[in-house]
Amino acid sequence: MIPSPLDLLDRCHDPLVRDLAWVLLAPDLLDMPWTGRPTRAELGLADDAALAGWLDALEANPDALAHRIGATLRGRMGLYHECLWQFLLETAPGTRLLAHNLRIHRDKVTLGELDLLYRHRGDPTPVHLEVAIKFYLGLPEGPGAPSDQARWIGPGGADSLATKREHLHQHQLRLTETIEAREAIRALMQPDMSGTRRAPALHRRLAIPGVLFYPWHTHLPPPEEATVDHLRGTWLFWRDWRRFRDGLPRGTRGAWLHKPHWFALPRPGDLLPLRELESQLAQHFGQPAPPVQIMLGRRGGGKQRLFLVDDDWPRQIPLPPNRDARPAHPVAPSSGPSSRSSSAD
Repeated sequence: MIPSPLDLLDRCHDPLVRDLAWVLLAPDLLDMPWTGRPTRAELGLADDAALAGWLDALEANPDALAHRIGATLRGRMGLYHECLWQFLLETAPGTRLLAHNLRIHRDKVTLGELDLLYRHRGDPTPVHLEVAIKFYLGLPEGPGAPSDQARWIGPGGADSLATKREHLHQHQLRLTETIEAREAIRALMQPDMSGTRRAPALHRRLAIPGVLFYPWHTHLPPPEEATVDHLRGTWLFWRDWRRFRDGLPRGTRGAWLHKPHWFALPRPGDLLPLRELESQLAQHFGQPAPPVQIMLGRRGGGKQRLFLVDDDWPRQIPLPPNRDARPAHPVAPSSGPSSRSSSAD
């Protein structure tokens, strides 16, 4: 296996710091018509030595990070992911967090929330960043062509890459085009020297890290818009586990990944002998059971993510989105940049 840039996070031991490092280093799943995540350079962490020092300081004193995460460790994985971004934008040398989970109202109706608002040091222009963390399994047969995003569904079958992509594109990232969102952002800006507030021109960005799991038993091409360097895993039916296991190198060890720590893979010392892990899996799949994500570690440092699913998986497949649908709320003419912002945003 080719070593991943994510190996940089192996200097971290604290689970929260490791997951934060993963969020910082993991590539996005999709290349959409929006500027992507803030780069390491924009965060002030482009230099490996600077990043190492920043992570080491967190390792030495993770209390502030733990306080920010709080109860989200026992909640939805998406909330945990958002909190990691909040901390990152708040503490990275190159950015300043302005607001998070900013609700936008029209009269008494909530139009939605802006995940994150931040700005770069020395630049007052606000940046609206939407974030999502997704783990999807590809279906050899299903809606649309083999490369259709609707073929990639969540482990529970409740959503798909296609529906998530459309919600981000048509609703979340366009929410700042409404008059109500512009006014809410204007209220956050500091008054300038004349006592008035700057016009709420802004940039819009998207961060969507995660993993796409390809079927073990057949070929499936990547979905449309998938980034070249997206993280990959493999999924297989429980009935195929023994055949898959018999092809593994001697000395392979593994770990069961439990939410919300699906981000950074465990360190080699945290892996179990394969026989012990298999015993746990056999007990899990001894009755109808939800999918399980595991990690396998080979001698020499190779790592692999796997999703094991019950033999009748999937029990449901979400319908493809209506791509002709209009945004869920009327939008005002935008005075900011176009949705395809330049990479200099």
